[in-house]
Amino acid sequence: MNTKHVIAIASGKGGVGKSTISANLAVSLARLGKNVALVDLDIYGFSIPKMFSITAKPKTFNGKIIPVEAEGVKIMSMGFLIKGNEPVVWRGPMLGKMIEHFTRDVIWGELDYMILDLPPGTGDIALDMHHYIPQSKEIIVTTPHPTATHVAERAGVMAQKANHDILGVIENMSYFTPPGSEEKYALFGKGGGEKLAEILSTDVIAQLPIEALSDDAEVTAIYKEDSILYMQYKQLAEKIDQLLMG
Repeated sequence: MNTKHVIAIASGKGGVGKSTISANLAVSLARLGKNVALVDLDIYGFSIPKMFSITAKPKTFNGKIIPVEAEGVKIMSMGFLIKGNEPVVWRGPMLGKMIEHFTRDVIWGELDYMILDLPPGTGDIALDMHHYIPQSKEIIVTTPHPTATHVAERAGVMAQKANHDILGVIENMSYFTPPGSEEKYALFGKGGGEKLAEILSTDVIAQLPIEALSDDAEVTAIYKEDSILYMQYKQLAEKIDQLLMG
C-alpha cells in the first residue's frame, strides 16, 4: 500500500455524522489536487456508496480489485460486494480479513491520503485496523452533547493505547444558523468538543454546523459549492494537509 498518510475517522457512537465527515473530507482533499482513497470499513453499517450515489461495481484485474471512483476519490466498500441492501452477518475473524483485503488486494496506486471510515465504537474492526495499519492517524468525531462526548472518549483512549497519533477532534452539529440570520443556536449543547480535546490532549480542528436544506434541494452527502459546509470542509482539508504535509 503506497500511501503517504492514512487517516482513520472514529467515533464512540453512531449518529454523529462520522461517515458524512469521512466522505466530505476525502472529496475536499481531492479538490485540493491530492490523490485520495476512501475505505468504508463500517462493514455492518456501510453507507458510503449511497452517499456518493454509486451504482457501479468494482472491476478486477489480475486478481486485484480496481476501486470505484467518484468525485475524484477512489472508493472501496462492502456495499459493492453484496446484493442490494442485504445485511452482513459475519463474526469477528472475517472482519479482519476484509480489512486486509481492502488494503492489500485493491489497486490503489500512489496515494497522498487514505481515509478510513471506521464503524462506531471500539470493536473488532478498530482492533484489526490498529494491527494491519499501525501507521494510521486518527480523528475523533463527536457532537457537543455530553453523552456523545463521553462515549467518544473511549475511541480516543483506544487510539492512544494503540500508539496512534490523534490529529484532533471534530465537533459535528455544533450549531444551527437559520437562513438569513447570523444567530447561532446550540441545539445539542456547548463545549463537548473542547472537553473531549482536553481529555485527549489534542485540539478541536473543526466545529461543523447543521446546514438547513430547502424543500427542493438535492439531498446529498457531498456538499456543493453553494453550501455553507463546502467551505467548512475546504478549510478542514487545508488544515489537515498543512498538519501532515507541512
